[in-house]
Amino acid sequence: MSQELGKIEKPEVNSFKKNRKVLQVPLVYAGKDAPADYLELFEKYWQQVAENVAKLESRLGSVTVIFHETVSAGGDEGLKILETLNLKSYELACGRCKGEARLHCVEDPDMLTEVMDWERCLVMGLLNDKVASRIYEFYTEATRKRYQYISKAIDEALKDGDVALLFIREGHLVQFPPDIDVFSVAPPALDEIHRWARDRAAKREKGQEKPD
Repeated sequence: MSQELGKIEKPEVNSFKKNRKVLQVPLVYAGKDAPADYLELFEKYWQQVAENVAKLESRLGSVTVIFHETVSAGGDEGLKILETLNLKSYELACGRCKGEARLHCVEDPDMLTEVMDWERCLVMGLLNDKVASRIYEFYTEATRKRYQYISKAIDEALKDGDVALLFIREGHLVQFPPDIDVFSVAPPALDEIHRWARDRAAKREKGQEKPD
């Protein structure tokens, strides 16, 4: 069951008390050379995420488990990896890990690197359609297996009554068991970021802005 914060009626806390819960946060990144207007939206997004997660915790209970895609280790080792990937999600995770929460690994390193390598091949731009088609098949199959692994890892890690914080890209294919209530943390700034990306792409098509 997936629910989007801010777009649903506030349910009774008791209706979710027995089930396991996942607060799903779409991952948003910013490179060192990101435009100033994007960085402003980026900061706004993560501030709203922090506020919305805190509101959900006040209703559902404190986060006890943290999951983060592309982080192939748990505990303190995983936090060190996360710090180099995304400082914003690291800050949210680290603050809770100082309490009762724990960072749990949901990635298999071999599966993760296989998907990343196939993705690199596709991004390169291939000349032969047959080769491109085969690589896309390999990428699709590797991605399917990776998401299956993540789904199983989440299911095995969450105990009755646990509240988890899941950082994962939009459009993921993770399937959650029916006894896990999923709350999508999608604050208004996420729509603003999408609109910013669409507007920038449109300007590039018109030749009004050079690609990075």
